[in-house]
Amino acid sequence: MKKLLLFFFSIVIISSCGVKKTQNLLSEGDYDAAINRAVEGLRTNKDSKGKQDYVYLLEEAFAKAKERDLLKLDLLIKGNNPRDYETIYTTFMQLTKRQETIRPLLPLPLLDRKRDAIFPFENYNNQIVSSRNKLSQYLYDNSKALMLTNDKKTFRRAYDDLSYLNQINPNYKDVIKLMDEAQFKGTDFITVQLNNQTNMVIPRDLQNDLLDFSTYGLNTDWTVYHSSRQNNIKYNYAVALNFQTINISPERVNEKNFYNERQIKIGLKNLLDKKGNIVKDSLGKAIQVDNFKTVSARIYEYQQYKACQVIANVVFTNLQNNQLIQTFPLNSESIFDNIYATFRGDRRAIDLNYNDYFDRRPMPFPSNEQMVFDTGEDLKNKLKSILKNNRM
Repeated sequence: MKKLLLFFFSIVIISSCGVKKTQNLLSEGDYDAAINRAVEGLRTNKDSKGKQDYVYLLEEAFAKAKERDLLKLDLLIKGNNPRDYETIYTTFMQLTKRQETIRPLLPLPLLDRKRDAIFPFENYNNQIVSSRNKLSQYLYDNSKALMLTNDKKTFRRAYDDLSYLNQINPNYKDVIKLMDEAQFKGTDFITVQLNNQTNMVIPRDLQNDLLDFSTYGLNTDWTVYHSSRQNNIKYNYAVALNFQTINISPERVNEKNFYNERQIKIGLKNLLDKKGNIVKDSLGKAIQVDNFKTVSARIYEYQQYKACQVIANVVFTNLQNNQLIQTFPLNSESIFDNIYATFRGDRRAIDLNYNDYFDRRPMPFPSNEQMVFDTGEDLKNKLKSILKNNRM
């Protein structure tokens, strides 16, 4: 019974808070938010007495929202300014959407007044079609005018307007064709090349991987990277990845050895006194203690080592005026490091953490070409970071 009462009071409190919030939204003039709040509160048990406040608030919010929108429309339509066509169209759409939000709940009774709440719905289809046609023509004409310029930002504005036009009025005239044209003319095309300024051969696989921009995720609606120039495209910027120096260390094998000694338990032995006699307990039984033995081993450790350092830079150039924009250093390193070991003596004298080395064997040193190739992943990540953080 107590749980039932607690649940009931919780519902009352929640409902009261919802009504209060709806009242505040209505008082602040946020009519559509008040409508949405009231509709949410009426989705369940809409005919119950506890939901009456929501019905009154919904009726009032709808009337005030409609009155405000119609007054605004009257002013804008009389002004006949093409820049207001979008507002006119979206306002008629909002009037219709508001009605469709409430329609599923109808009828909504006002119990005290013994009538249903009044929501004077209107059919705005003709106004929507008319305002959409005017807006479509305005967007179309304005976009074509914008595309007479040579400014990329203006082409992008035209594309946005055409995209919106295609959204509200699909397949309007030749909008799709114009969108493709605006996107092409508004895009910054960037050519990327790799230059080997060292006296070493850079592996072809590494070059291909570094220039495979499909894996970088850097292309956007308005920025496209090409590693191979295309004849029909005028490039705006160039990115050069210049390999300047490649340092490769000699193949080295370092050797060291050291001695380990440890006491290990090998069992039990009788406890002896200073005279060498067996010590016994009170029952006459010999007392036994741990028996330790000293074991030793000599470890021979070998380290194979070879390192490669690639020093490069990334140069950004504006091809429209052939001006250098910025240069960034780009360095990477790959290391071949193999440690293995052998021993002589008792393995029990050696720390267990060292045992992994005994399972290893000498390995062939990688070639110089492989060492350069192994820097690739790090180089690629660093190049991607430079391009991502310094968009042109």
